[in-house]
Amino acid sequence: MLDIALLAGEYAVCRLAAGSTLPPALSGGLSDSEVVTVSWSAEGVSVICPAGRAPEQAVVETTWRCLRVVGPLDLAVSATLATLVDPLAEARVSMVAFSTYDTDYLLVPAVRLDEAVTALDRAGHRVLI
Repeated sequence: MLDIALLAGEYAVCRLAAGSTLPPALSGGLSDSEVVTVSWSAEGVSVICPAGRAPEQAVVETTWRCLRVVGPLDLAVSATLATLVDPLAEARVSMVAFSTYDTDYLLVPAVRLDEAVTALDRAGHRVLI
C-alpha cells in the first residue's frame, strides 16, 4: 500500500518549441505542495507545472490534478509506478506519469479525479486529500 497526496490546484501539461528558454515563473519560488518538471528533446520542451505557471508561449493542456507518492522512495524498489498505473488503466482513467529522484507523480484529468481516487483506493492505496 502506498500513501498518495493530492497536490493543491490544477496542473498543466505544456509544449514549447525546441530550443525554447524557460520563463522565470518556472525556476523557483515553489511551495512545498507544488512541482514543476521539464523534459528537453529534439522535438521540443515539455513542461508539467501548476496551471498558473504555464508559459504564455506554450501549447497548454490544462485541468489535470497531480497525485504524489508520499516519499522519499528507494530507487531500488521496483514496480511502484505499475501499482498505480495498472488500476487507473483498468478504470480507463487517462494519466501522465513522471518521476523525480525522490518519488513518483501522476496527473489525472480533473474531471476524472473521483474515479482515479476510487480506483487507487480499491487497489489498496490511501489517497490523502
